Amino acid sequence: MNKAVQMRDERSIGELFTELANETGTLIRQEVALAQAEVTAKFTRAGKNAALVAAGGAVGFAAFLTLLAAIVAGLSYFMPVWLSALIVALVVGAVAYYLISTSLEELKRSSLAPNETVITLKEDAQWLKNQVS
Repeated sequence: MNKAVQMRDERSIGELFTELANETGTLIRQEVALAQAEVTAKFTRAGKNAALVAAGGAVGFAAFLTLLAAIVAGLSYFMPVWLSALIVALVVGAVAYYLISTSLEELKRSSLAPNETVITLKEDAQWLKNQVS
């Protein structure tokens, strides 16, 4: 038997529980740090998608402004004024719809729960159970 293993075997139950408590505390601090990093990353991604929703809203507002600009610009040289304005507004509105719907779908698919942390906490609980038994 090597000396390190022999010294380890000679520790008292109290020393073993103290070491286990210290290691458990370290593990919990690491898990909290992991959860914080994971949640921060997910909120950053959600924030970017929220910005795209806002951009889609701005493009939708541009559709309204384009409608007015089309009327003012007098596109009636090629077709009736109302038809020119309607066509331009429909195209810009379609772009706004695409931006908003794509971003909302991405937001629905993303989960803000710290999934990796939950998995490692389960692993840690199993490890701790094995250490105690």
